[in-house]
Amino acid sequence: METITKKNTIADKFISEFESSKNSLFGSLKLREQAIESFTKQGIPTRKHEEYKYLNIDLMLKGEFVLTSSETLDQKQIEHTQFLKDAFVAVIENGVFVEELSKLNNLPKGLTICSLEEASKNFKQIFEKKYSQNLDVNADPFSALNTAMAKDGAFIYVAKGVIIEEPIHIIHISNANKNSIIQSRNLVVVDENAQVKIIESFETLDSTAKTFNNALTEIVIEECAIVDHYKIQDENELGYLLSTTQVIQKKQSLFSTHTFTLSGSLVRNNLNIILDGEHIETHLNGLYLTSENQAVDNHTVVDHRKPNCDSNELYKGIIDGKSTATFNGKIFVRKDAQKTNAFQSNKNILLSDDATINTKPQLEIYADDVKCSHGTSTGKLDEDKIFYLRTRGLSETSSKKLLMRAFASEVLDTIKINELQAYVENKIAKRFE
Repeated sequence: METITKKNTIADKFISEFESSKNSLFGSLKLREQAIESFTKQGIPTRKHEEYKYLNIDLMLKGEFVLTSSETLDQKQIEHTQFLKDAFVAVIENGVFVEELSKLNNLPKGLTICSLEEASKNFKQIFEKKYSQNLDVNADPFSALNTAMAKDGAFIYVAKGVIIEEPIHIIHISNANKNSIIQSRNLVVVDENAQVKIIESFETLDSTAKTFNNALTEIVIEECAIVDHYKIQDENELGYLLSTTQVIQKKQSLFSTHTFTLSGSLVRNNLNIILDGEHIETHLNGLYLTSENQAVDNHTVVDHRKPNCDSNELYKGIIDGKSTATFNGKIFVRKDAQKTNAFQSNKNILLSDDATINTKPQLEIYADDVKCSHGTSTGKLDEDKIFYLRTRGLSETSSKKLLMRAFASEVLDTIKINELQAYVENKIAKRFE
C-alpha cells in the first residue's frame, strides 16, 4: 500500500504508483500511458489555474494518503443507501464494482451491467469503441489522472431499441480508516432508440478518515435515445469529491441531467456535454446547499457542434455559514451550429453575511443565426415576504423554510421519479432544519 507524504509530491506518488501497477489494470495500456503523460504535464492545479481559482486543492489533498483502500462492507451496512425499491443496483465501493452487494437479478433482455474490467474482456468491441473516446485528457488533470489509474467501475449497456422501465442506481460508497484516494470510473452506452434512467449517489460511510474520490462517468447517447441522469451527492464532513461527467449526444437524442449537492466537505462537479448531431435536446439542472465551511464548485460546458439543437440550464444555490459556492457555466456555439437555442441561468440565495458565491456564466458564439442568453442573480430572502408570512401566523423560522422550499422547487420539480423526488425533498427538509 503506497503512502503519500509531503516529502514526495502528490504528483510524484501518483506517477510512481502508476508505473508499479499499470500492467495489472484493465483496458489499453497505451491509453493509460498517454493519460499519465498528460497528467504529468498539467500537474495538480492551484489557485493560479483559471478553472480551479476558487477551489483549494491543497485542502483536498492535505496530509498523508493511501492510494488503495481494502475496507469491506456487507449488505446490512449499505441497506440505507438503496433508497429505491424497484431499481437495478450497481455498488461501487472505494472505486471497485462489488457484484455481491449489487442487485442485478433478472436483468431484461438488452441490458448489460457488469464491472469495467469484465466489460474490457467480454464486451471488448463496445468497450474499445466507446471507452474514453470522447474525453479530452488534456483538458483537465483529474480526468487524465482517472484515465491513467482507474481500477474498476460499472459498465452499463442498453441495446438498440430497448426501453428500461426500472431505474439503474449506481451507488458510490467511500469508506476508509486511513486517508484514501479513490479513482472510480463508469461507462454508460445507450444505443439507438433506447431509453434509460441512471441515478448516481455518492456517500461516505463508516469512515474514520478523509476520502478523496476522483470519480468519472462517461455517457454515450446514440441517435434518438433518451437518457435521464441524476446525481445525488451526500458525503459527510470527511468526504472530498471531484465528480466528472462526460457526455456525447448523437442526433435527435434527449438528455436530462440533475445534480443535487446536499453535503460534503468539498465537492467539485465537472459536467461536459457534446451535442454532436442535429435536433438534439439537452437539459441541465442543479441544486446545491452549503453550510459551515463547505465548498461546492460547479463547472459546466455545453458544446453545440451541429445546427438545430436546444439546451437549457438552470442551477440554484442556497449558501449559509462561512461556505463558498461557485458556478462557472460555459456554452460554446460552433460555426456550423446555426439555429441553436441555448439558455443558462444561475440563481443564489445567501443566508449569511459570511457566505460567498462566485458565479460566471459564459457564452462563446461563432454562428450568427442563434438564440442564446445567460443570466445570474444573487440575493437574500425577501424580508417583505417573510413579514407577510408571519402576519399569517407562521414563525420566522417556518417562513424562511417555506421560502427556501419555494426557491428550490423549480429544480426539484424536474425529477421524474416520484420515489427519488421524495427522498431528495426529505434530505433537503432536514438540511433546512
